[in-house]
Amino acid sequence: MTGWRAGIAATCLMLALWQTVIWTTGVARFILPPPALVAQTIWDSRALLAEHAVVTMAEVLIGLLLGAALGFVSAIGLVASPTARALVRPILVFSQSVPVFALAPILTLWLGFGLWSKITMALIIIYFPVTSSFFDALMRTNRDWIGLAKVMGASPARIMWHIRVPAALPGFASGLRLAAVYAPIGAIIGEWVGASKGLGYLMLLANGRAKTDLMFAALIVLAILTILLHAAVNKLCEKTLDRPE
Repeated sequence: MTGWRAGIAATCLMLALWQTVIWTTGVARFILPPPALVAQTIWDSRALLAEHAVVTMAEVLIGLLLGAALGFVSAIGLVASPTARALVRPILVFSQSVPVFALAPILTLWLGFGLWSKITMALIIIYFPVTSSFFDALMRTNRDWIGLAKVMGASPARIMWHIRVPAALPGFASGLRLAAVYAPIGAIIGEWVGASKGLGYLMLLANGRAKTDLMFAALIVLAILTILLHAAVNKLCEKTLDRPE
């Protein structure tokens, strides 16, 4: 409950600062709309915002699921194979040096303007933190446990699935928490490059028509959805992954 109270207090403070800036600077509404106007726009355009939010969240959730699954499998493969570590890890690091914005037009060209180019963008952003966090946790497994399992004749596969993976689940949970925050970034970038639906597309459309209040409304809806997604993933991790048996 304390977390919710702190969040409400921070939101109120942010709104107060927002309104204070408008009062003290006299900035025009088309540059910085007041909070009350944005709230009214959210209510008046709730059907439009909901329609585009459903598309964006579908892209985010599918990308999150695929990225988490691929990261889980990849981390286990890297730990199990020294050859894979030597060959694949440098590629993973290099992939993060390429700006995400540079990949979006290429993915749109290859996969079209539909959902899959945005899902792939979200997957790319999610994949590295999940893989990296889970891989590091797997490599930090207590050596005494592994040594004892080898003395008792356990195979590498049994050591992996019965010792390494359960012990590393909190690390996987950390990667998922990061992924829940990063996933919407990939989807929005993909929508900015080329889309006909989604909150990112709606923001560009509102910007082109000088509807700043609608642009802020879409941004706030996206932020709320991201916070809810992170909270849901965090709660799921606390119940299932942070306390491995």
